[in-house]
Amino acid sequence: MLQTIEKAGTRPVILGQGRHTYEWVPGWGELPAGRKYGYTHGVVEDAQGRILIHNQSPDAVCIFDPDGCFITSWGEQFRAGAHGMTLHEEDGTEYLYLAATTQHRIYKTTLDGEIVWEKGPPPIEDVYPDETRYIPTHIAFAPSGHFYVADGYGQSWIHQYDAAGEYLRSWGGLGTEPGKMNCPHGLWVDTRGPEPMVVVADRANVRLQYFTLDGRHVTFVANDLRFPCNFRIRGTDLLIPDLHGRVTILDQDNRLITHLGDDGPDWVQPPGYPNVPHELRQPGRFISPHDACWDRHGNLYVVEWISDGRVTKLRRVDA
Repeated sequence: MLQTIEKAGTRPVILGQGRHTYEWVPGWGELPAGRKYGYTHGVVEDAQGRILIHNQSPDAVCIFDPDGCFITSWGEQFRAGAHGMTLHEEDGTEYLYLAATTQHRIYKTTLDGEIVWEKGPPPIEDVYPDETRYIPTHIAFAPSGHFYVADGYGQSWIHQYDAAGEYLRSWGGLGTEPGKMNCPHGLWVDTRGPEPMVVVADRANVRLQYFTLDGRHVTFVANDLRFPCNFRIRGTDLLIPDLHGRVTILDQDNRLITHLGDDGPDWVQPPGYPNVPHELRQPGRFISPHDACWDRHGNLYVVEWISDGRVTKLRRVDA
């Protein structure tokens, strides 16, 4: 369901349905004068309820309060490679795990931007004869603390590390058959079932792939997707930013609950995609959702792959 704004702009834009009904919040997350977003790639909420935005600008990590007021920023060294951003709590302290594409590395940092460690490609010489073949796009954690790295823009592999950051194993490679991928852009550990599994946004194959925690292929999900980028889980529901113009929410059984920000069954590439002119960027319609997350209250934040950035808050409406 999409209720568009009237020409006077007096009525809110409402998206979704049932318990996934949201109001589009205009103007959330604006930067101070003199600062501009680059491509907006990642979004997370920390334990304080702050929202962190990862984007390709000198202010690569921007931090806002829940009302969208700017607090601070850091990360100029990531301005060209800012991509995946994952928040993980360890012994009471929160850290960010950043996938930096042009640096060919992943980084663990504090929330203030101090680098704890960095890692290049895993030791698989036949896959990575040099580090430029390694272009990581996202990182996800298992309940054990093991983490997984998606080499989405490189060789289409998934790499597993233990909680101490020691390399364990890899699987994948380019292809369409089970276990093979074409741009495993994002990934998450799905804990909704009896056993945790790694779910991968196999983006260019337009499907999700499920794996056991040690990398054995389990199944595909291919319905109701366009170009899946990443995931979040809240309760029994799976959130998927679909790069081709919508955000998708699936239920416990990966059946469609609703699409958000999509005005029709068939996606049509808008003029100038993804850098649609501002006058054509309509409230209630997404252009290129790249990441999304729920906050503790069930509100949604969506960031889009647009050169000057686009950040949207969707306030949950009680159905």
